[in-house]
Amino acid sequence: MRKWVFWFVIVVLLGYEAIQQHSAIGKRMDTSPAEIEKSSYVATSSGKDSTTIKVTKDQIYQGDLVLINGDFSVHPNGMQTDIVNLYQHKELVKGFGLLDNTIRLSQSVVQAFTTMISAADKEGVRHFLINSGYRDQKEQSQLYKDMGSNYALPAGHSEHNLGLALDIGSTQAEMNRAPEGEWLIQNAADYGFILRYPKDKTAITGIQYEPWHFRYVGLPHSVVMKQMNFSLEEYLAYLKQQGHISTKVKGKIYEISYYPNSKRSTIQIPSNRTYHISGDNMDGIIVTVLP
Repeated sequence: MRKWVFWFVIVVLLGYEAIQQHSAIGKRMDTSPAEIEKSSYVATSSGKDSTTIKVTKDQIYQGDLVLINGDFSVHPNGMQTDIVNLYQHKELVKGFGLLDNTIRLSQSVVQAFTTMISAADKEGVRHFLINSGYRDQKEQSQLYKDMGSNYALPAGHSEHNLGLALDIGSTQAEMNRAPEGEWLIQNAADYGFILRYPKDKTAITGIQYEPWHFRYVGLPHSVVMKQMNFSLEEYLAYLKQQGHISTKVKGKIYEISYYPNSKRSTIQIPSNRTYHISGDNMDGIIVTVLP
């Protein structure tokens, strides 16, 4: 009789421990990726092959792929939080010049830009200049008032109000004929940047050709957009239509999935894989599972 009681107690204790472990996993997964900006997430297994993550309504407005144009404005929760004045952070200014002491930009974008122009420098292209970066609503409103709709967008509708866009110049010539402009056209996508307003996309973007305006969207999206000759508007529409695509960049396979956020609050992610999340600023969430 005593032996039976002993084994019964052991079974109860083991069951309690299992419940506690399951509860701990549940608590870890209750943290929404929307609470962590501009970083990678590693999915912790809650099942054999996949795990569930939560997404919030605000996630639509955050991330590297949000669409900002005449129809969709920057959401208060969408602006980058790591914006700094580059003149006051000269440790970030490496290999390029600043037009003046007011240039501000997201630190993460500056780091990606520095990596990019470092590669250009190795090819003898080294006269880069940042002419403009982040602008607040007041500055954009004044620019729109001074320059008009042919040159500027209303406050909130410019990518410069987001912190992911910058106007790149050359100290040698205008960008449409400078070696720096030519190099960027050929290579920027490899570093996560796109020429936001190309010549052949004005009817789609609603903006005239701007050979100086580049936008950070991250890998592999920039490469896919270049390969398919997509503007950001076209690329997001393509992802929404396809639902899921798989692409190989530099020998690595990325899985990209689009989810209408209005129809779900959770997303299934492959277990133990690193991933990025971005909203589209409309009604979608894009999940990029990294190699």
